[in-house]
Amino acid sequence: MTQFLLQFAAAAAAGISLTCLSLFLLRALQGVEIEHPAEFDKPIPLLFRLVIPFLPGARRFAASAPCRKWSIIYAPRLWMAGYGEIFTATDFVAIRLLFLFVAFAVLALGALGGHLILPLILAILLALYPGIWLQATIKKRHLSIMKALPNVLDLLTLSVESGRDLISALQDILARRKMDDLGEELTRTFQEIQLGRKRTEALRALADRVRQLDLTSTINSIIQAEELGVSIARQLRIQGDMQRNKRFTLAEKLANEASVKIIIPVVLFILPAVFIILLGPLVLYTARLFR
Repeated sequence: MTQFLLQFAAAAAAGISLTCLSLFLLRALQGVEIEHPAEFDKPIPLLFRLVIPFLPGARRFAASAPCRKWSIIYAPRLWMAGYGEIFTATDFVAIRLLFLFVAFAVLALGALGGHLILPLILAILLALYPGIWLQATIKKRHLSIMKALPNVLDLLTLSVESGRDLISALQDILARRKMDDLGEELTRTFQEIQLGRKRTEALRALADRVRQLDLTSTINSIIQAEELGVSIARQLRIQGDMQRNKRFTLAEKLANEASVKIIIPVVLFILPAVFIILLGPLVLYTARLFR
């Protein structure tokens, strides 16, 4: 009885200590903040928040000559993901270096403990996580922009056809729309125009910053219409119809692929459960007969 009480007390103390440590870490992570414009608030992954306190020490290595190629690669990709104002290219390279250091530490501890397979898998995942997260964020953002673009073009077309200027129409639309990825980029472009940048230059900068094919095609048609003196409203209507048809085609393609993709979870998870439920009692009954 005394041994049981001691074990229970030890387990309770360990649980309380772990809970307190978790609460302390969560509170500390909530205090980790990165300066960025309030209107462009972006979620920062939890694993990034874990390494951000060590970021100042890693910037020195990230800014060195061997890492400059990484900075050149990641600078445009961060803008494509919408995090160009939150992380500089040097910051992201420093985060990658920190993840590589943690991966090496996990692998070393696993080797010292005599276990290699699980630490090796965990180390590979940690080393690849920043790049995978960035690529997934870019893909998700481009898809969001493609979905929102036809609706914005329709609103712009109606406003311009009613006699309004493109910029004033864009301002009214942004004021009434919920902020999303496309609205964020259009807001940034509108602010650049307000600060005195030429409209064509701001639009070209938008296309170069986002690098989404549909948005780039639309911007090029608007710039071409301005340079040739063609009606912008007509170009906006053409682009709106084109982007809507493209969005419908993509939705139709994804719907057709769903029936094929669902086969994998059905075979791996649903069919085994069905076989266990149907054949399990029969197998147990047969096993009892041959005892």
